[in-house]
Amino acid sequence: MKPSRELLVGLSASLSSGVSEKLDLAVKKIVEAKDRGKAVIVATGSGPNLHEGVTTLVADLIHKGVVNGVITSSAVVGHEMAGTLDRVKRVKLKRENDLGFPGHILPKGRIFEITCLSPWQREALQSEVTEGWDLYDQIQNMPGDVIIKAAGNMAWPVGLRTERLAQEAEVLAKQLGTTVEHIVGLGADRRTMLGAAAARGVPLIVSVPQLIGAGAVGLAIGDATSLSHRCRMVADLLAGAEVIVESAIALSQELHDGPFETYTGHGVWAAWSQTPVYSLEGKTLIRIDLDPNLERAWQHERTSAEVQQTIDRGLPKTKTTGIPFRMEMSGFARLEGSIPLTADIGVAWPLLASALESALHLELEFIPAPQETKEGRRMREWIADEIQFVDRHKMLEAVKRLRPQVTSEKL
Repeated sequence: MKPSRELLVGLSASLSSGVSEKLDLAVKKIVEAKDRGKAVIVATGSGPNLHEGVTTLVADLIHKGVVNGVITSSAVVGHEMAGTLDRVKRVKLKRENDLGFPGHILPKGRIFEITCLSPWQREALQSEVTEGWDLYDQIQNMPGDVIIKAAGNMAWPVGLRTERLAQEAEVLAKQLGTTVEHIVGLGADRRTMLGAAAARGVPLIVSVPQLIGAGAVGLAIGDATSLSHRCRMVADLLAGAEVIVESAIALSQELHDGPFETYTGHGVWAAWSQTPVYSLEGKTLIRIDLDPNLERAWQHERTSAEVQQTIDRGLPKTKTTGIPFRMEMSGFARLEGSIPLTADIGVAWPLLASALESALHLELEFIPAPQETKEGRRMREWIADEIQFVDRHKMLEAVKRLRPQVTSEKL
């Protein structure tokens, strides 16, 4: 699934000349890295990247060998475990309702959601989630709205099943000395980043600042792997990358201020203590972000080195620059190879992917379209229809092949 040529031309025309130039530079840097056999990794935030089809695109780029690693959030892991986007039916329940559901635990608005399941999906899930189907059937017959949304966290039964599956994956991850991300990826749809990474042997790691999300999914991910080991895995992934693309990510301290990074971060004492460290110096850091303050901080540094001077003098960056300063702006602005793309990810990624497809002579299976467009709405429907939740049986069979001595009784 790809957007029409007409839509891509319109998206390109909607960008300012400055953003267009930076987009061209970003493409050039990625192509140069791939031509030299160097690694490109993507760091994603959650919500918008799912809704705009970015995570589905990144999965395709992993299969095509363009993306060599992913840093993401536990929320993305939870949503991809559930199939990325889902159709759900939402009903408003009374505080004291006749369905036997404890109304006091409902979120604001007393909204309850059920996943719209096909017959085969229901059959698959009934063997795992045995309770609650009477409630599901009653809600199916009630008036309510059907919408497409990020999958898996609030709708019954997929939300409950996803959290339970993550807890099961936590046990297996501890047994095998790996991560929850890897375990669930073994059973994930290949059109998710989780599934593509597992299939291609590409690292996919949740960063520490993005750790708590998707309820028990984030807790399982965090509890299965120590913080020190997780920081080391993230550092190793960043160390091996020539180009890092950040996509609508709110927190990225480990990229710019991590415990093992020496150029803009806090790795000096780790290096002093002979701990392996890495440096962002010489790397290209592309950030797709709608916040104009990010580019303002970047421009400040390019014209006057104000950010670095402020740090050198030990002064507060917000007051000296006049910018509401986010922590990750500091390292990004000071890195000579950083490229700010002040654009909607729903616009930037289709243009970036289309340009890479041409420059690298690829045939991508999927390029997204902005969700507010007609083609974007069709894209979201396709994701909801086609991309499936984690296959537990497939996951467990893959675990057995990874470690034959883990018996079926232990599973």
